[in-house]
Amino acid sequence: MTIWAKLLGTTLLASAAVPAWAQEAPAAEEQADSNEIVVTARFRNESLQDVPIAVSVVSGDIAASRNLNTIQDLATIIPTVDFRNGQSNKDRTVFVRGIGTITTSPGVESSVSTVVDGVVLVRPGQATLDLLDLERLEVLRGPQGTLFGKNASAGVINLVTKRPSDVQTGTIEAGYYEGNEGRLKLGLSGPLSDKIGYSLSGLYANYRGNVRNLGTDNWVNGYERYGVRGKIVADPTENVTITLAGDYLYNRDDTPQGVYASINRIAYPTNIVSTSPALASLLAQEGIVASANNKTVNTTFDSEVRDKNYGGSLTLEWRPGDYTLTSITAYREWKNHQRPDWDGRDTLAAGFPSGFDDGLVDFFQFSQELRLASPQGKLIDYVIGAYFLEANTDERYERTVTQLTGATQVTNNGVANYGIRAENYALFGEANLHATDALTFIAGGRLIYDKLRYFHRRVSDTATGVAGIRPSYQSNGSTDRLDYSARLGVQYEIVPQATAYFTFSRGYKGPAYNVYFNMQAFDTPPLDPETSTSYEVGLKGSAFDGRLTGAIAAYSTDYSGFQANFQDIFLGAPVTRLINAGEVSTKGIEADFSARPIDALTLNFAVAHTDAKVDRFNCPASATSCVSIDGQPLPFAPDWKLSGGAALRLPLSDALSVELQSDASYKSATQYSLTQTPDTVEPGYGLWNASVALIGGDRWEVRALVKNILDRHYSNFRGYGTTAGAVRYVPRDNDRYVGINARTRF
Repeated sequence: MTIWAKLLGTTLLASAAVPAWAQEAPAAEEQADSNEIVVTARFRNESLQDVPIAVSVVSGDIAASRNLNTIQDLATIIPTVDFRNGQSNKDRTVFVRGIGTITTSPGVESSVSTVVDGVVLVRPGQATLDLLDLERLEVLRGPQGTLFGKNASAGVINLVTKRPSDVQTGTIEAGYYEGNEGRLKLGLSGPLSDKIGYSLSGLYANYRGNVRNLGTDNWVNGYERYGVRGKIVADPTENVTITLAGDYLYNRDDTPQGVYASINRIAYPTNIVSTSPALASLLAQEGIVASANNKTVNTTFDSEVRDKNYGGSLTLEWRPGDYTLTSITAYREWKNHQRPDWDGRDTLAAGFPSGFDDGLVDFFQFSQELRLASPQGKLIDYVIGAYFLEANTDERYERTVTQLTGATQVTNNGVANYGIRAENYALFGEANLHATDALTFIAGGRLIYDKLRYFHRRVSDTATGVAGIRPSYQSNGSTDRLDYSARLGVQYEIVPQATAYFTFSRGYKGPAYNVYFNMQAFDTPPLDPETSTSYEVGLKGSAFDGRLTGAIAAYSTDYSGFQANFQDIFLGAPVTRLINAGEVSTKGIEADFSARPIDALTLNFAVAHTDAKVDRFNCPASATSCVSIDGQPLPFAPDWKLSGGAALRLPLSDALSVELQSDASYKSATQYSLTQTPDTVEPGYGLWNASVALIGGDRWEVRALVKNILDRHYSNFRGYGTTAGAVRYVPRDNDRYVGINARTRF
């Protein structure tokens, strides 16, 4: 019996012994009246139906019931969101409406901002955290720079964690899933006095992985995570609230640098196939068969990444009269240590060098936000504020490459120390003018000043460079910029249950530097800012006393100075570097619907049609090869994504019920590379999941689930191998698996 089976058994036993003082579940009539979803998309509590922004919302309870534990998991059920996998958190990023930033450079921010309880996470790698103690997740689609800042040019993922409960409560959650994956969560919440409340939650999770490393005889592509989140909320007076929050999350995963899917490469636009018999021979020696569902590697050692994400925030709210003055002071650190097997093989052969990397990231950020929200319901209501951010990154990256020249092994080494120092200052505001009870005009803006400087020093023992290592080089530079984001709009209440809106937005993402291990002289000029103009029209409404709700939005957004990764070849090995790629656009239509025809049945459906493409691509003058990709799709921008689900809860007695739940999603063919190579396209696929739960009111729940019922194999990222062939990344639900969750409240 594994440790996870023992923990699950303990939770099941605890479920049968819940103290009588646990909080009772709300009556069915109360649940039927609570269909309204409240969000904080504009820094104040508002009904989702009243917000003139396209927003997707997932509750923490829904995420837990479907075994969705990270933003990567949630991308499977939110059609407008996609996620790029990678060997390290440095390589992973989120896309909204086909727009995201793919780079490992510390000198650029993501196009999609991740915000936790009002604190912006600057680096994309920070956003891959486990969803611990989640109340809800809000995805704000389209440019949101007016209120959320310059790194929200494509959208915002707003995570809201749970507040302390009014009565003393506790939770224990345990789960075990096929493939030796287990999760354990503990939580306590309640009052410390009549004016102070607390919440404390902890997590431990472990997964062996679903890829076999034949070289080490270990399972890889798994993880180990543990962490804690705490919050103290004090209300010393009726109009003052003080919130002190802190968290720590450790993550170790052993994701390989892809597994070989093919020994071929297909050129764009000629479709000429380059076959590598030498690679096929090497893989055969190592026991590997490259295929679309390969789940084996043979590497010298197991690639490994360790991350530590931690920080704290102090939020002060003062409510003089009907106004609310909010101050958020936050400090965070992210430490990343990655040791990938650079070549992804074990055998050294002519033309196939062997190597390994060792990289360290030491990052911290400090932010201070101050904002004032006016009372709602007046002729004019508004939010105004000021923001300051300091973000520093120091990185050290070392690469060792061994080549076979004749019968001689030659080893070269390169070490780079580099980093950035960034400051961001902003003044912002957004106001609503209620011209009539039904007609509202919206205007907002953000004035932004950026200061950015970098340093880079690489020491190599090769004067001419070898595959994967360039000669010694050092440089430094600085830049600054004063710019703005803006939003204008109009909102009209057609009837009390239906609202239409139109908005124009100007998005902005600041200047950047392409600072990375193999940085060269042509990388030293700063990249221009990425700006966008966006038009959106939407309709939101409800019917049958809120039992049916829906929203539909159409949009068109043009980006100039688009910051993207361009892939080049240096001495036979791929090199990616950040450039101003030119002009791109995304337009489409999205719809979200949910229904509760009877108290026992909940239905939801969402669909997104996205046309995200390159309008004009700028080939870098220093590129060894570059072809026009004008008119081609952007990476991670499928034409269609759909998701839907249903949950039926049937009472067995006054205190016992059973819930049947099922959900499905579909994603059309998706290009994963800006270079438009045909072998980096993932064909369209659909996933179907289901669960059945036995629920004891609000006190306990036991749920059996099955993921990927039809056993549909797929890849959540495709790319090229170090020197030949193509590789794929293997998602957790690449194969069907079953599991069981148990939760008890006391």
